[in-house]
Amino acid sequence: MDTIYDKNSQCWSLMLTMSIIEYIDLINKTYAAKGGIEGQRDVLRTTTSKRIRTRMVKDIANGAVLPPIVIGTTLPDNEFDKIERNQINSILDLPSESLNDLSIIDGMQRTASLIEATTKNSDIFHNKIRVELWAAKSVNSLIYRMLVLNTGQVPWTLSRQLSVVYAPLVKDIEKNVPGISRVITPEESGRRSASGQYQSHHLVELYIAFSTRKTTFDTKESLSDEFSKLDFVENIPEQNEENLFYKSLEILSALDHSFSRFESCESLKFKKGRNIFDSQPARIGLLVALGLEIMGRPGSNIAKDVQKEKTQSLVDQSKKLSRNLNSMSKEDLGDFLRLDILSEILDRKTGQVGRFERGVFSSAFRALIEESFNVMSMEVCWRAHDE
Repeated sequence: MDTIYDKNSQCWSLMLTMSIIEYIDLINKTYAAKGGIEGQRDVLRTTTSKRIRTRMVKDIANGAVLPPIVIGTTLPDNEFDKIERNQINSILDLPSESLNDLSIIDGMQRTASLIEATTKNSDIFHNKIRVELWAAKSVNSLIYRMLVLNTGQVPWTLSRQLSVVYAPLVKDIEKNVPGISRVITPEESGRRSASGQYQSHHLVELYIAFSTRKTTFDTKESLSDEFSKLDFVENIPEQNEENLFYKSLEILSALDHSFSRFESCESLKFKKGRNIFDSQPARIGLLVALGLEIMGRPGSNIAKDVQKEKTQSLVDQSKKLSRNLNSMSKEDLGDFLRLDILSEILDRKTGQVGRFERGVFSSAFRALIEESFNVMSMEVCWRAHDE
């Protein structure tokens, strides 16, 4: 096993040689809890890709050696350091939790071809293939590795690349943000039913929004412009940003819990306080506003200690607001939220509803931040977009 350390993204590259059956067994174990490999980047299904894959299956059966498949995982500090001390001689020496969180960074089509080839010819089980494992301490470093590796290849959206590794990212969020009571994964049925509950793919979107400090991007196909990708890549190597993001989610969840105390029977677009952060545009608006305040506009170079101070100040200010809201009667809380004003503003006719709503909420929460979370009511925030 050959190892090289990448100082830039702080990852280890381990070049492995294993049999086809060993690789398939490893992947099957990795994705058993998710119902199969299809949970990651899907196999391409165009006519051309099918034809190429059919040819690849035949080549594998004839003993062809494929280019290395690239997989990745995160390791705890003590396991990561073992690689430097040459105490890892096999991929099976890694902890089981890391093996269960493996991601296919590059090689989904080759993996599908290998599986198909073995179903047709068991004689190739012990043929050798090369696998490159990228091991990182943090999710950010792994995502960075994936972005760089896939540049110039069949394009992946950032949301797709994030979704490949969202499982460890979500685990980190659950561990570091106590206000989040439930993360709803694609494998689960049901929707958000209370404050503090969020879809895992929505958290991925919030991560993109916070990192790029932009409200407008298409997570299903591509980002709205190439600079968003560059801004995101520039921020990823910074370990400090993970903590900034978690603290910002803490602010979101605190406000979510406080707003959710109010319920109304009125026929408004937002009938109760929880509906504010039921809305992904509202969550994105808050995270973008916080990202801009903490890290500045894309291209800014604010010192880490200043970012940390700003973040803690925002957390303290938001907690003070939450305490005040939690002490209010439900009637007073309703007067503070002014959902009637918000519903009126969002009820305007517009061609791009999602873009318009993100703009409204981004302006609103930037106004709230400018006022140090100290406002008489949210009306001044909701109307900020019209100024």
